Amino acid sequence: MEFLGRTASRGIVPGLSRIETLLGMLGDPQNAVPVIHVSGTNGKGSFSAMLSAVLSRAGFRTGSFSSPALTGATDSFRIDGGEITGEKFAEIILDIAPLWEKMNDKPTEFEVLTAAAYELFRRENCDIAIVECGLGGDEDSTNVISSPLLSVITNVSRDHCGILGNTTAEIASHKAGIIKSGRPVFFGGSDEAALEVISGRAKALGAPLYTPDSSKINLISDNRLTGTEFTYCGRNYTLALLGSYQLRNALNMLSCVDILRGIGMDIPEKAVSGGLAEVRWHGRFELLSSDPVIIIDGAHNPDGVACAAQSIKQYFDGGPVLLLMGVMADKEYQFYPELLGGLAARVFTVRPDNPRSLDGAALAEVFSAKGIPAESFTDLSEGVKCAVDTAKETGLPLVALGSLYMYRQFTKALRSITE
Repeated sequence: MEFLGRTASRGIVPGLSRIETLLGMLGDPQNAVPVIHVSGTNGKGSFSAMLSAVLSRAGFRTGSFSSPALTGATDSFRIDGGEITGEKFAEIILDIAPLWEKMNDKPTEFEVLTAAAYELFRRENCDIAIVECGLGGDEDSTNVISSPLLSVITNVSRDHCGILGNTTAEIASHKAGIIKSGRPVFFGGSDEAALEVISGRAKALGAPLYTPDSSKINLISDNRLTGTEFTYCGRNYTLALLGSYQLRNALNMLSCVDILRGIGMDIPEKAVSGGLAEVRWHGRFELLSSDPVIIIDGAHNPDGVACAAQSIKQYFDGGPVLLLMGVMADKEYQFYPELLGGLAARVFTVRPDNPRSLDGAALAEVFSAKGIPAESFTDLSEGVKCAVDTAKETGLPLVALGSLYMYRQFTKALRSITE
């Protein structure tokens, strides 16, 4: 962790030259294991967790790499859904450190973590790896696979506009950078401008393009805090994950299972149903407590917050609920009161422990200006305690939103209150 702290000072530096050099020094582990490469504005984590659970159930030793890490540094690295040990993480990072020191153009922290992921999958003799992009696609450090088993773009909406562009077409052009010549690609979004860009890129590269067929999936029940029941191609499934958006993620995942079967992978039906029933994933409308009801959702852009708002309406009959929020300053948080206002009885704002985070008082002002009661806290733990006490007093559900970077702080503060 001390070494990674040094790499973090480099921030975000676009380009693939450093990661390619570092991986070359490691013997190009990214080419040792078949990769399913996943990009998209939202839904990457849930999609990947579902697919990992299904493939592991099918007997494939499955590695996965995601970001940001929520519970700790090792949380980004999983084998068959299980987080790797600190010892294994340290062993790989310390093998990379001397190589990093030799390089004149030093890799960034995310580039080091990406290299560690590919090396982990090789050392663990994985049959397949599911690798999520950190940002965009074309210049993301994960985009060093020449021939992925499947490229997936879950959806495209506005986020990271200062880096990726102001329109969905511009953003899609970056995410389409993960499409490779002759290799299948799946797009699970609904934005027409994004689809046009992705379709054009796929056609130019001779990459077969697949999209989901919404008529294949039908909702049975999704208003209980125990899971989501639905049918796909006439078969019944129970998904352990919550959130109104998870039905779309499930459709995308099941569509990709069909694609993988079509290219020769043996994925039994029992593995699909079992994987969906047992999948776990942090920070996506995750139920942390039933009494009082406390949920955390890492919605961190307008599209994600709109989906979280829909989930609140769905599970809590339109509200009201209590909200605890902490956001990054580079997000379009000005739109959040409009998306959440009719649902919020009261908002507690905090500042997540991240250099990019917005001051809680500034966020409270945005809500107060729209007539929504909001109170800011300089100490996140105090904000959590006040919010939880209010939930107990009023009987209202508490929903924490705004950033995945807040997950570790929030759950730690919650444990200190309840233990």
